[in-house]
Amino acid sequence: MELEADTMKPVINRLKRAQGQLNAVIRMLEEGSDCRAVVTQLSAASKAIDRAGFSIIATGLEQCLKSEDPTADRADMEKLFLSLA
Repeated sequence: MELEADTMKPVINRLKRAQGQLNAVIRMLEEGSDCRAVVTQLSAASKAIDRAGFSIIATGLEQCLKSEDPTADRADMEKLFLSLA
């Protein structure tokens, strides 16, 4: 299944935000910041990445359902979904 760039713009934006959060975590660690602040920022980045992954999978499932592709394998899609769990 191919993902269309136009439909992935919100996902790309979310991942760019997560990238910024990860850069902030690295900087905070290098500067010896407070543990709670670091973990909070890391948690935010992790959630953003998870949500991006779920959005990608949801888009893929939607495309599979619309195309009625006989090669679309439910087990493969389930495996992708569970890889994020």
